[in-house]
Amino acid sequence: MGVGTVLAAGALAGGAVAYGSGDSDENITGRRAVRPIEAALQATGGGTVNSVEMDGENGATWEVEVTRPDGPTVGVRLDEKYQVVVIEGDSETSDNND
Repeated sequence: MGVGTVLAAGALAGGAVAYGSGDSDENITGRRAVRPIEAALQATGGGTVNSVEMDGENGATWEVEVTRPDGPTVGVRLDEKYQVVVIEGDSETSDNND
């Protein structure tokens, strides 16, 4: 089991993950959120998941907001197969396709 899987499973079990609606009216919770969380944490090298939501921007299906271990918060946009479409910084720092 990878680090992302462990972090995602632990966060879900402990209730530490906050799910937000952002641009979408649909909150993503429970088992449905596990795969996007795993993919986002793998793409960012870990971190804290702040929200999981459905998203249509940039051809994405999912957006997972992650605060990286080194501090910055990013939006990880994933397609329907949980592949990274783009990683966008929520501040002045932006990382595209890490």
